[in-house]
Amino acid sequence: MMATTHALAGVVLAVVVAVVFPESAAAATPIPVLAAALGGLFPDFDLYAGHRKTLHFPVYFSALAVPAVAVAAVAPSTLTVSVALFLAAAALHSAMDALGGGLELKPWLGTSERAVYSHYHSRWIPPRRWIRYDGAPEDLLAAGLFALPTLYVFDGPIQLGVYAALGVSAVYVLLRKPMVVVAQTAVDAMPEHVVDRMPERFVEDFR
Repeated sequence: MMATTHALAGVVLAVVVAVVFPESAAAATPIPVLAAALGGLFPDFDLYAGHRKTLHFPVYFSALAVPAVAVAAVAPSTLTVSVALFLAAAALHSAMDALGGGLELKPWLGTSERAVYSHYHSRWIPPRRWIRYDGAPEDLLAAGLFALPTLYVFDGPIQLGVYAALGVSAVYVLLRKPMVVVAQTAVDAMPEHVVDRMPERFVEDFR
């Protein structure tokens, strides 16, 4: 799934907290909302180094989120709520990746059986392909659905941020497959010795 879809899904967690606990920091300040969005994005910071393995921890993020939520419930503050939302959103991201496509540059072909790595189980979790690939039309639909509660509950800068995320998502969906065509053309035009020096993950599907 797109990074923006994950970020919007994380923000939904902050929306739930703000609605259920209207006196909490999640309703009073945008910091917990930003923490939730960052938590939703954080696992994808490993995009260029062991993607969906280096920073994706479906079990361990969940295990860390449980005590963080407990601390936030017992001692609610901007800091504790933000930490809990960050970890919960990162756990949600890591788990959601198993519902998407595999870890390949042309995921619409369905050739990879690696969706997200579980360090706890020491194995790759296979893709369910409910959302066929990042940037698929259904991915944009999911982003829109995740955006709705945030647009309803919040206004101002948070609402503008959600609209910006949806705009980026829409552009990415339009460019997703054309970008692969451009990359394929570029790799085909490169001398073999140059291609050999590139990370295998970025060229393996183009050779």
